[in-house]
Amino acid sequence: MEELPPGARKIVRIGGREIGVFNSGGTLFAMRNSCPHQGAPLCLGPVTGTTLPSAPGEYIWGKEGRILRCPWHGWEFDMETGVGLYDPYRHERVATYEVRVEGDEVVLLA
Repeated sequence: MEELPPGARKIVRIGGREIGVFNSGGTLFAMRNSCPHQGAPLCLGPVTGTTLPSAPGEYIWGKEGRILRCPWHGWEFDMETGVGLYDPYRHERVATYEVRVEGDEVVLLA
């Protein structure tokens, strides 16, 4: 897995689609490189965490390294599910893909 060490990302083109592949702390994620808002290159955005549901006045940080933020307008997506965090009632999401390691190679199942 030398081609994608922890903290790295790689954007690949498969069948006319751009897909970002990420290694976040040893866990691999893959998402379509297009924000549903205005088509921004989503996979160029920062990988971060987010505040989790909590009591009023309490701020709990979580999902570190599992949230992808759009570089244009800051919309956030869960890298595990592709679901947008900005409006949970809209159920908008970005396509995600299965990734696994076979020997020394990272394989994307798109």
